Amino acid sequence: MKDKQDHIKLTATEVSYLWNSYMADSMAVCVLKYFLENIDDQDIKNLVNHALDMSQQHIEIIKGIFSDEGIPVPQGFTEKDVNLKAKRLFSDKFYLYYIKNMAKGGLTTNATVTPNIYRNDILSFCSKALTSSLELNNESIQLLLEKGLAIRPPTIPYPQKVEFVHKQSFVLEALGRREALTGAEVTNLYSNIQTNQLGSSLSIAFSQVAQSDKVRNYVLRGKDIALKHIKVFSSYLEMNSLPIPMSFDQEVANSTESPFSDKLMLFHYGLMIYSGIGNYGVSISESRRSDLVVDYSRLTAEILKYSEDCINIMIANEWLEQPPLAANRKDLAKD
Repeated sequence: MKDKQDHIKLTATEVSYLWNSYMADSMAVCVLKYFLENIDDQDIKNLVNHALDMSQQHIEIIKGIFSDEGIPVPQGFTEKDVNLKAKRLFSDKFYLYYIKNMAKGGLTTNATVTPNIYRNDILSFCSKALTSSLELNNESIQLLLEKGLAIRPPTIPYPQKVEFVHKQSFVLEALGRREALTGAEVTNLYSNIQTNQLGSSLSIAFSQVAQSDKVRNYVLRGKDIALKHIKVFSSYLEMNSLPIPMSFDQEVANSTESPFSDKLMLFHYGLMIYSGIGNYGVSISESRRSDLVVDYSRLTAEILKYSEDCINIMIANEWLEQPPLAANRKDLAKD
């Protein structure tokens, strides 16, 4: 029996969350099905199967909710957007790193939206999605550790005593540069380098198989931007004699046969861009160095401009589905 709250009209948060989840999960189903056609390692195959099962369950639940509410189900991505017979484009190692990043995205998205959801059935769905993402994250970490592939953040010395900051130079380098990074700053720099490394690798893969010159040139620009950002972030770690995460580029094969439609690849790239913008925002909020804040801010502005070009290409090709919108009262007043 449904809870009475389940009949309350969905809020803007709930509709948008479900709509965006459907789009992302329908894309994930296509990507993961292709991965499963080209995996040798049984442990990694089991993990990918788990991720695929999660996305498929999400899609069916959202379809049911939209049907009950009389909301059209998005077209999203279908079997037309994937070629399961295409040659291998990635290594098994890449699949494992990809799933780890996918779980990270699920944790961030679901944890962020949960406080703004009130209807019981949507809250239950979001909570289960959050739990599933956590399970997937834990499983991927365990597998990375078992296979000796885990890229752990650097260590820093344990504090020896309680200390207080006495100089503004802790924040303002103009009054005396603070070379030592805080643990949070190290964590975010390391994480953002890893994310850009994955983006660089996907840029290589997508540029090899893209059918459209515009899409190919766009993702190649993305690689240049990713490498630039990696260089900026790495300079801070190098200054503190801390290690830099390795590249994933060597995990991309030489195939030029496309497993994905240009529409799917561009949408995938757009998801990574917006995820990166969110990561930089968190990094700004947790940084106490003014030079780091300035760098994150200017790099955010750069990828915001880059994301606009992605939207323009999708619109020009009629690939961009319109998300749920608030009512335009001015237009309604004209009728």
